[in-house]
Amino acid sequence: MQRFINPNPDQWKALAQRGSASYTSLEPLAKEVFDNVAQNGDQALMNYTEKFDKVKLKNFSVSTEEIEDAKARVPEKLKLAIRKAKDNIYRFHMAQKTNEVKVETQKGVNCWQKKLPIEKVGLYIPGGSAPLFSTILMLAIPAQVAGCSEVVMCSPPNSNGMLPDVILYTANLCGVNNIFKLGGMQAIAGMTLGTATLPKVDKLFGPGNQFVTVAKQLATQYQVSIDMPAGPSELMVVADASANAAFVASDLLSQAEHGPDSQVLLVTTDREMIEQVDEEVEKQISVLERKDTARKALDNSKIIYFDKEKEVLAFTNFYGAEHLIVCLENEDDFVNHIKHAGSVFIGNYTPESAGDYASGTNHTLPTNGYVRQYSGVNLDSFLKAITYQKISAQGLQDLGPVIEEMAGAEGLQAHKNAVSIRLKKLNNE
Repeated sequence: MQRFINPNPDQWKALAQRGSASYTSLEPLAKEVFDNVAQNGDQALMNYTEKFDKVKLKNFSVSTEEIEDAKARVPEKLKLAIRKAKDNIYRFHMAQKTNEVKVETQKGVNCWQKKLPIEKVGLYIPGGSAPLFSTILMLAIPAQVAGCSEVVMCSPPNSNGMLPDVILYTANLCGVNNIFKLGGMQAIAGMTLGTATLPKVDKLFGPGNQFVTVAKQLATQYQVSIDMPAGPSELMVVADASANAAFVASDLLSQAEHGPDSQVLLVTTDREMIEQVDEEVEKQISVLERKDTARKALDNSKIIYFDKEKEVLAFTNFYGAEHLIVCLENEDDFVNHIKHAGSVFIGNYTPESAGDYASGTNHTLPTNGYVRQYSGVNLDSFLKAITYQKISAQGLQDLGPVIEEMAGAEGLQAHKNAVSIRLKKLNNE
């Protein structure tokens, strides 16, 4: 990991730079995929699966028989763990339900808001070297709580043209049975446009690599919304002498193993912590199965030292990490001043892995600095709000002159007349 000692603010922009490919460089490929899927439907999806995933499929829809066979093969101990995580995630997202808001803004003027589920949602579940079945829990559970009527799931097939057993078990556990063996840009294009086999959705959810992220952004040009731009994983650990170096190293490695384009940062006010964490990283990485991937990510990662905690806070908010771990003696005050982060993990005994799997919070979070504009996935992500209003005759008589005055000032005579014609009738009764 690269080291930086008391970098001045002029250097912060460079330090906060992620390694993601730009939208511009990948957009032509995404457009090509979308155009091909629009013209050739299912055949284009199978052609791209063969090209990108090296798998030739005759049918990319998962059958009921495949699901049942997969469920039988998943170890019982893993099933129990998944069900426990499901319970916690369900409980946390159920707690996010809100009541209908109804207000009489003035006498005779009633306004209210009701939240309704987005009807058709598409879930993208990353696969490849690490099939993320936990992401199914994070997306399908709030979709279920919200009441979405149709849930479509895509995940890339393995070399045998199948989805991992645990992916199918978890999807079925969460009530998702509309499952397709599709990954990458072609999956996003398919759910955006719809084909003879793959349903078109209204909103897309799920993390992915740079190709998936660009495809999701392109999908917004086809009247399909997205949860957020979510690219390669990133983690910042803020630590002082009260932190445990072994814990810190384990957290850094937990994100570094996601992929070579992941980025992890240690920001500290303790110089000894730098050496201790470096030693622990070397000790722990040597036994990891994905150590080569983790080492590549660490090449793009940083250790940053500041003399003062206020500088640590300023840089933390400047960077805006997807995952932020805070291990400080003064943790409460520091956390209360955090403005930009996807999800915050507080104290030595709160590993980021807890949020990834089973504590209850959602792990689908904005990356690449988008925490300034986007929230992580939550129940509201699967809902839309509709406002209603009803005005009585007396209410319009009181409010009408205000509307007339404002509409007239904007030069919108028909707007004014829509009120005036009603007031004239009321005044003549």
